[in-house]
Formats: sequence, structure tokens, C-alpha cells
Amino acid sequence: MKSATPQQIIFDLDDTLVHCNKYFELILEQFADLLTNWFKPSGITPAEIRDKQTEIDVAGVHQIGFASVHFPESLIDTYRHFSQVTGRPTQSEEEERLMKLGLSVYELPIEPYPGMVETLNLLRSQGHELHLYTGGESVIQQRKIDQMKLSDYFQDRIYIRRHKNIEALESILRSRPFDRSQTWMVGNSLRTDITPALAAGIGAIHIQIPNEWQYNIVELQQGANLQMYTVSSLKEVPGIIFNHIHQARQQQQTL
Repeated sequence: MKSATPQQIIFDLDDTLVHCNKYFELILEQFADLLTNWFKPSGITPAEIRDKQTEIDVAGVHQIGFASVHFPESLIDTYRHFSQVTGRPTQSEEEERLMKLGLSVYELPIEPYPGMVETLNLLRSQGHELHLYTGGESVIQQRKIDQMKLSDYFQDRIYIRRHKNIEALESILRSRPFDRSQTWMVGNSLRTDITPALAAGIGAIHIQIPNEWQYNIVELQQGANLQMYTVSSLKEVPGIIFNHIHQARQQQQTL
């Protein structure tokens, strides 16, 4: 059944429609195990290794955006940090191993979040216009899109950007005839999805995920006109959209 007030809904990809963070967690567990073993005489703990890698990782994303080589380089930079701290010499073979380990995260199979197909099918059947906005390198992100056959839903409304910020979202919103009063951003990242959406004056649906990447966590500035909802599942999105349209229609009828 078509919606009387079709909305323009922009979906994030990683950890919104498809799993992403859990694959990086698997690699980081292996990484921490390796370094714990290599630096065993110095007593470096897995927690210390993870904390340093997170610090290096987040700082790098701020500088260069979502470049695929950055993640394996953050592993090597962490390794070099502890080599310097402990006096243990670096070895080219170990650095090569870490580079391969880091790059392997992009070769893992893609898995959709529960309800991805059902949610997109329902929203499309209701007449909403679906858009996909993701951060990263085109080759890697397009592989995910192709494997999940997401072009069936988003067609030419797919935007891949190295940086996901207010400027990037604004350029997308200006590239088509978006009605901001009927446009939504759906994503898991407070930093790259929700904050830019609220700054651009569009609605935002934040999907909370467990063990969120530290980079994505920021404190939102509170404002009187924030149109934001927080859910724990992708399956809740259609209900949020439906209820919003229904409430807006009721308000118009009472005027």
C-alpha cells in the first residue's frame, strides 16, 4: 500500500544494512593475540594493545577518511609503538604479516543485518524513495552492494564518499530535489550519520549496535527542533516512518 506522503530515506550501509564492525573485531582479536605473544617478555596486555590501536585508528580516520589501507597501517603503527616502548626491534616479516591480516578484513563474506530485505521491500512497496550513502573506497563498498544486490532498491541513488561528514551529506542533498521536511537519514553512527543529518535539518533514525566503534561515538548537541529517533533494530524503521507520517497528518487536520 502506497504512502500518502512518500518520504526520501537515506540509508547508511555498514552496520546499518550489513555487518561490518564485527569483522574488524575478529581481526583485532587476532592482532592483540599476536602482539601479546610477540611482546610477552614485556607484559603488554591485550587491553593496552587495543587501546593504542583505537587511538591510532581514530586519529587516522579524522585525517584521511575511510581509506582501506588505513586499518592495516594502524596495526603496523601500533606494533611500531610497542616496539619503541619496549626496545624490541621491528621485523619486516612481522609487519608484512600484520598488513595481510589487516587487509583480510575486506575479503570476508558480507552478511546482512536481520530484516534488511524485509525492511527495504516494505518501504519500497509503500512508495518511499530509497537512497544509499556509505563511506569508504568505491571498489570495496561496491562489492558489498553487488553481493547484497542492493542496486535493486537504490538504483542510481547510491553515494560512496571517502569522508562522511556534514559537507558530504549537504552535497548529496543539493544534488537532487530533496524535500528536507520529508527526508531521513538512517544509520548507526552518531558522528557520520546522525549529527550531519540533524545539522542539515532532516530527520534521523539512530540504530544502536552493540560494541560500537569508538570513532562513531560523539555527544549530540541538544536542540529544540531535533527530529530524531533511536531504535535497536532495522526492523523498527518502517514503523517510525509510518507513525511520523500519521502524526503529521493529524496535526494538519487540526489546523
